[in-house]
Amino acid sequence: MLDYSLPAAFARLDSLEVRWCLPVNSAGRFPLVRNYFATVSRLGDGVAWYTLIAILPLLYGSGAVLPGLHMALTGLVGVALYKLLKRRFVRERPFYSHEGVRALVRPLDRYSFPSGHTLHAVSCTVMLAHYCPELLWLVVPFAVSVAASRVVLGLHYPTDVLAGGLLGWILAATSLALVPG
Repeated sequence: MLDYSLPAAFARLDSLEVRWCLPVNSAGRFPLVRNYFATVSRLGDGVAWYTLIAILPLLYGSGAVLPGLHMALTGLVGVALYKLLKRRFVRERPFYSHEGVRALVRPLDRYSFPSGHTLHAVSCTVMLAHYCPELLWLVVPFAVSVAASRVVLGLHYPTDVLAGGLLGWILAATSLALVPG
């Protein structure tokens, strides 16, 4: 009989996804790749997003204060959401479960599902697309790099990143629908 529990489902999924994680993570053996994605990951911890939100009034004047507050509050909801989900789903990070996957930076917490970095990258990007579409040329490549960094650095499976991205999009779309700007 098949085990349909969440840990068993993640174990089956992990064994499939590790085939993608291993070659992507091995790219981190090159210092330039490792340093780029480690830097992007660190900035994606929130530093880049909240700095950008803070400088919006400098770029656009006082009219950017309310959009900045809207984005910051949405970001705080995102933190609560991904922390709640990580405690519920308790999916181990790839480097804990597969000896071939190496953690190239220290993780912020133990569990991987969903990717909070990707949730924030997508959420902020969607909200910036609404409020400041002219910044997308800068923000989209950074958000994509943040999402990719999660697998390159051995911290997440691809489905963690996909789930984080989907949750970030839903969170931003819901927030924008509730508080249209």
